[in-house]
Amino acid sequence: MKISTKGRYALRMLLDLAQHQNDGFVPLKDIAERQNISKKYLEQIIPVFHKSDILQTSRGFQGGYRLAKSPDKYTVGEILRLTEGSLCPVACLEHEPIACAHSAECLTLPVWQGLYQVINTYLDGITLQDILDQQQERYSNDYVI
Repeated sequence: MKISTKGRYALRMLLDLAQHQNDGFVPLKDIAERQNISKKYLEQIIPVFHKSDILQTSRGFQGGYRLAKSPDKYTVGEILRLTEGSLCPVACLEHEPIACAHSAECLTLPVWQGLYQVINTYLDGITLQDILDQQQERYSNDYVI
C-alpha cells in the first residue's frame, strides 16, 4: 500500500482547516499558500469531501471552507479511505466475502488480513486533533535557554 499525493495533500488540507477552525470559512488560496500546494490540485480534492459532508462551504466574498465537525471527529483512516479508496494491502481483501478461488487454501491470507487489521486500527486511532496536539506538544518542548 502506498498513499498517493492526493491522500497526503487531502490530509494536509484538512489539518490546515483544523488549525484555522476559529477563523470561519477559509479560502482555498490561503490553504494552498500555507501548505505550498497548488490551488488547482486542492480544487480536485474538494469534491471528494463535499459528497461525504466533511466540509462546509460558503460562497462569495468571505467564502471558503471549514470542517463540518470538530477535528477530534475525523480519523486519518476515514480521510484516506475517501481519497484513496480501499486501504487493503492486497486486492483479494477488498470484497467481503473474499472472492478469490484460492482463499480456502491460501497460506498467506492470514498475513494480509493481519496487516489490513493493523493498518485500519492504527489509522482509525488517529484523529486530526491528535495530530494537532502532537505538533503543539513538540513545539512547546522546543525551547532554548
